[in-house]
Amino acid sequence: MTDPTTTLADLKTRVLAFARERDWEQFHAPKNLSMALAAEAGELMEHFLWTTPEQSAAVAKDPAKRRKIEDELADVVIYALEFANIAGMDVAAAIERKMADNAKKYPVEKSRGRSDKYTELK
Repeated sequence: MTDPTTTLADLKTRVLAFARERDWEQFHAPKNLSMALAAEAGELMEHFLWTTPEQSAAVAKDPAKRRKIEDELADVVIYALEFANIAGMDVAAAIERKMADNAKKYPVEKSRGRSDKYTELK
């Protein structure tokens, strides 16, 4: 499976099947999945703790560390997809809606090259 050949639906199906084969859905309440997602995001962040932006880019490219970073990213995405499965959410539709909302909050002419929050753009 690779990004160009795998659909979001394929990933959601695989994640759900994995959980069902192990009878884990009983533990996968939205509360628990959101907490697991946050914990895994923390584990991903741990790889970059105390680094400068430049150092963090180097860490992400370091072959000795990359596999561990990819594993943590995969855990984050897996929990997010299982959250969507359990909560009955359409991830693609949610992303499309959020991107449209963000485009209104962050118009190109006001936000290009700036990291300010939308409430601070003038």
